[in-house]
Amino acid sequence: MNLGHILSDPPILVVIFAFISAMTYCTVKYSQVKKNLNILYQFTSNFKKSDLNYRFKEIDEWMSLNPYVSGIWLEFKNTLVFSESVALKGENNSLTYKEVSSTIQNIQTTVDPAYFFNEESLVTGKFNNKLMVSWPTILTGLGPLFTFLNIAIAFGKIDFSSQEATIASVANLMSSMQIAALVSVFALCASLIFIIYEKFAYAILCHSPYSRVIGVVGKLFDNISSEKFLLELLKETKIQNNALQHLITELPNHFKVALNSGIAGNLVPYLENLIFGMNLMNKQMKEVAKASKSDAVDDLF
Repeated sequence: MNLGHILSDPPILVVIFAFISAMTYCTVKYSQVKKNLNILYQFTSNFKKSDLNYRFKEIDEWMSLNPYVSGIWLEFKNTLVFSESVALKGENNSLTYKEVSSTIQNIQTTVDPAYFFNEESLVTGKFNNKLMVSWPTILTGLGPLFTFLNIAIAFGKIDFSSQEATIASVANLMSSMQIAALVSVFALCASLIFIIYEKFAYAILCHSPYSRVIGVVGKLFDNISSEKFLLELLKETKIQNNALQHLITELPNHFKVALNSGIAGNLVPYLENLIFGMNLMNKQMKEVAKASKSDAVDDLF
């Protein structure tokens, strides 16, 4: 039996087609992941931890518009603690910043970035990973399936009606048994080749770019534990309470100074002008009365 006849057998053609489909699916999906991870790495590598405070809007807009990481970024952004401020959700899910601690100098996160930017979210979650894992099982399962199917068909064609028919049917049985065995061999070889190829392809096309991306993201954002953040918040609250107590203590003195200043600056000049006007009016009235009295005495005499 020649190689062309073997490869043209339908069960072997099915195994070969499944093997080519598995290799194509693996190559295409891993290549797409590599392309997106390289784009993400090239963008994030342009940022430094020191300038992230004033360039955060730039990275926020790019991440939000990139469909590959937009969902991951939205969840990760809620864990960020900004310099002297905390990110709070406002209207339309916009961020507003409220002052928290003066000891935080960079944008920090209360959760490890690897919790969001992990292999599941950046690599295996971007394609049907269950199908990828199932390809070796599918290829291996095709071997026994077609092997027993060929054997069953071959046994069903045995003809014992005559000696010549028996010899011919036994010869066909042997040929079918050979094809049945070769189907299992092809399926097993295809499964082993795919497993080896998939491991190497994943390491080169996916794991290596992913490691670079998670390394850059981890360097951009310092990880601060929730306990440390609460401690910073407590310290800042104590500082503000202390400042408020000093303000309340000094408030009467400030009020007294302000009141004296207001009286000296506004009320005293007004009273002086009022007294001056009253004195002037009194003087004029005396002069009028004196003039009236002298005229009456002249009339008498």
